[in-house]
Amino acid sequence: MSENKTLERSSDDATNEWRVGPGAWISLVVVLLVFSGLLFKVEGMAWLGAFDFTTLGGAFGTMKTPETNTFIGSGGISAKAGFLFALSLVPTVMLALGLLEIFTHYGAIRAAHKLLTPLLRPLLGIPGYTGLALITDLQSTDAGAALTKELYDSKKISRKDVVIMGAWQYSGAGLINNYFSIGSALFASLTIPIII
Repeated sequence: MSENKTLERSSDDATNEWRVGPGAWISLVVVLLVFSGLLFKVEGMAWLGAFDFTTLGGAFGTMKTPETNTFIGSGGISAKAGFLFALSLVPTVMLALGLLEIFTHYGAIRAAHKLLTPLLRPLLGIPGYTGLALITDLQSTDAGAALTKELYDSKKISRKDVVIMGAWQYSGAGLINNYFSIGSALFASLTIPIII
């Protein structure tokens, strides 16, 4: 009798895995908009930037002489400078992980799984659960890696899936963030307009 209930319960869990309500779809759309960079600089609606991850992560202030000074002061290179740089990454990573936990609670992972499995399974051989981690990695490498570890620890993906995702995350590491932060220095010197 108890074996029957256990089997019923596990089949119900499998059914619930694919059952996605409207809240989960809304959560998925919101997380994609927040981490995609689409809201970074919307012409005519600058207020939308308040919902972009790059804006929420913030930036350091400006200095009078940036040629000689960094955010830790002027002169000196040491392990302390490396530690301070690593420490400066903590707020952004904590924000990304906090946002992902909220969106996961509202079902964004389930919605991504249902939507992306038909695409990711034939292309990369990985389940749709990994979709949110792959998208997040384009904005924040650390958050993408943490989400991948969480999926692996909860046994939602296999070791082979982690290897495939690691290859993606290594090559696409923070692509959107790097484009806006590092590439923006080149925008003024380009003769071809950039469509954002």
